[in-house]
Amino acid sequence: MKAQRDVWGETLVEVARTDETVMVVDGDLANSTKADLFAAAYPDRFVEVGIAEQNMVGIAFGLSTLGYRPWLSTFGVFLTHRALDPIRMLVSQTGAPVRLAGAYSGLLNGSSGKTHQDIEDLAIMRAMPNLTVIAPADEVEAAAVVRWACEHDGPVYVRLARDAVAPVLPEDYEFELGRVVQLRPGGPIALVSTGVQSSRVMQAAALLEADGVDVRVVHVPTIKPLDECSLLDALEGCSQVITVEEHSVIGGLGGLVAETLTTHGLALPVTRLGLADSWSESGPNGFLLEKYGLSPEQVAVRVVASLLVGLPTRAG
Repeated sequence: MKAQRDVWGETLVEVARTDETVMVVDGDLANSTKADLFAAAYPDRFVEVGIAEQNMVGIAFGLSTLGYRPWLSTFGVFLTHRALDPIRMLVSQTGAPVRLAGAYSGLLNGSSGKTHQDIEDLAIMRAMPNLTVIAPADEVEAAAVVRWACEHDGPVYVRLARDAVAPVLPEDYEFELGRVVQLRPGGPIALVSTGVQSSRVMQAAALLEADGVDVRVVHVPTIKPLDECSLLDALEGCSQVITVEEHSVIGGLGGLVAETLTTHGLALPVTRLGLADSWSESGPNGFLLEKYGLSPEQVAVRVVASLLVGLPTRAG
């Protein structure tokens, strides 16, 4: 297994061999985000700004006006919070081809604590006009998304996890913007997830199957723009939808799925599993997954509980 941050750095090095417009602007975290791989391979196309995330965005925007397609490299929380104003003004409003690599996104980032955890990024970035928002599931999809983003003519936010997860997609997988992926066929209960949480949901589905509960698993890599017909097709015949995300239950995947279903007049009950309306806390990854109900075992328990109740709930 490979971590998405490693795949990001390695794939950029590969793409840059034939694409001289690729640059990386880093915020003093190259050894963590693996932008150091790019810096070593192409030092003349690597810009170290230091701990100045707002300036990073300005520099990247300037480079984009010169024909480059720069990537910003830092922790996700520093992009979606500290640098949000210049992203809004310089990238989103202009539609500049700047790629935002949100490394260490989500809950699990090496016990750095709530200051470095970003469980609101999907809600923030999907509300930003012109911005494409993608959360790859594993190393295979991360590489495919990076290649796609390098070609895309517009701003992109890519949510990248720190640690590796069990791959869920085949090596020949091809990313298609907006399209959802059915990872596991199953009965009328659909577990819908995004990002690396989709890997844990697949493990939860195996645990549920052992207990006689047959669920299908649907992965939503593109938070925006979503191919709504693709999602509706994946949920055809379902009697209940349970979304699972390593993110706040407010404004993220659960909201996106509920909005899509109601827009199309489908009265399916939606249970949203994720972090409730509260700040996360520091701790080892395993502890945090258990505490917030996102480990495979806890997801399975919560799914059974929601089926027994038979009513949509907002759990955290």
